[in-house]
Amino acid sequence: MRATVYYNSLRLLLFVVVFALMYIAGARSLLLFGLAFGVSGVVSYFLLAPQRAAMAGEVSARVRGFRRRLEAGTRAEDQD
Repeated sequence: MRATVYYNSLRLLLFVVVFALMYIAGARSLLLFGLAFGVSGVVSYFLLAPQRAAMAGEVSARVRGFRRRLEAGTRAEDQD
């Protein structure tokens, strides 16, 4: 959960920084939001790759744990 919060916080911070830079550059209204969203998405794809990998590993581990508990419950139910 910690890696997920960290990654999403960095994404939000990156969006705010790009938004501010686009505003200073003169973009306004829907164009400002669209450009900031697109540019921050592309930049985060390259810049935040290690954090995204850590988040993916954390989510994957939680899903594996959930599946193990689910299968254990199913086995216990089948034995009854």
